[in-house]
Order: sequence, then structure tokens, then C-alpha cells
Amino acid sequence: MNAGYDVLIKRVLDGELSPADLPPALRAEAEQALRWLGAVERAPVALSAAVEARVMARVRRHARSPLSRAWRWLASSRDVDIRLRVRPWVVGLATAAAIALVVLWPAGSVAPSHQPTYVRFVFYAPGARTVAVAGTFNQWDPHASPLALTAAPGVWTTTLALPPGQHQYAFLVDGAHWIADPAAPAVDDGFGRRNSVLAVTGADGKGRAL
Repeated sequence: MNAGYDVLIKRVLDGELSPADLPPALRAEAEQALRWLGAVERAPVALSAAVEARVMARVRRHARSPLSRAWRWLASSRDVDIRLRVRPWVVGLATAAAIALVVLWPAGSVAPSHQPTYVRFVFYAPGARTVAVAGTFNQWDPHASPLALTAAPGVWTTTLALPPGQHQYAFLVDGAHWIADPAAPAVDDGFGRRNSVLAVTGADGKGRAL
């Protein structure tokens, strides 16, 4: 945790403790943290233990599958320098094929697409200098999605466009501390750390914790 943010307050946010369980010096700050989180628009979904266990087992199988590892390797960005020599008649043929596709495409038909869903991430970290969110949706890049400090003290937020599917993520505080979202379920990443899990359905325009 970052300096100025007591670990006992995080346990209150996780639901493990109540403000009454804390030393008197920390109760006011814990109650303030709960008020700020309560004011944020969140819709956590409570699942039964059986459903959560089934979901986590599927996440672990997906992470270990050779197909998943191969896809991550193929999807990772690389700098490739390719020089092609194309004859003019090839360019003409390709252009004609593209025009024919546009002309012959059935009127009113729309190619299938996966529309992104806007998901708002909110994190309470009083005393933090920087907060970012990284996950499978941005290749765990710690610089890709920084959060902005709101007018509410200690509350950081950002909104991202995510594709439908299941995503793992965590917050990075001050560039050094990885912290799971206390408002979402978490899974073991296989390296001794916990990642939060978010499901984006795309059907109702919402993202929600599993």
C-alpha cells in the first residue's frame, strides 16, 4: 500500500472489518472512505459460492490453455519491416475486386461488429500520487490507462471503451503497488498476486463484476 493509506482501512473497504473494529484514530478516515465509495455509481453482483467457483475454474483453464497463450503471442505488437514489390496490374485487380464487393453487397446489410462498452473504473487511494488501471484489455501496460483525481478527496476515476468479454485487471498505485479492485471478485494470477475480474456483456451496454 502507499504511504498514508492504512492497510486496516482497505480491509474495511473489502468488507473484512467495520469502522468500529479499527483504532479510534482510523475510524473517521474509514467512514469517509465508505461514504465516498457509496456515492460512486457501482452495481456489484453477488454470486453464490458455487457460481464463483465455477467461474474461477473456467478462468484458470482459459489462462493455461495453449490456444490462449498462442493468441496472446500473435496479438502482441511487434515492429515489422516488410518491403513489397507490387506490379500495377495486381493493384488494378485488387481495386476492381473492392469496387465489386461494394456494388454487390446486399442493400441494408451491415457487417457484424463487436461494439465496445464504456466502463467506469473508480478507486479510492488517499495520498496516492498516481493511479492507473492495467489488465488484459490493454496488455497490462501500466502507462496506457491512468486515472484522474476527482473533486472528492482520494477518489480516482477513468472511463474506458472495452470489448465484450471477460477481463482481468488491477490498479497500479504510484507506479509500484498492484492492488485488486475491492469492489470486484479476484482470481489468483498464478504468480502470487490477485487480479480483479470484470465481465463486459455488450448486450445491455454495461460492464459488471463477475
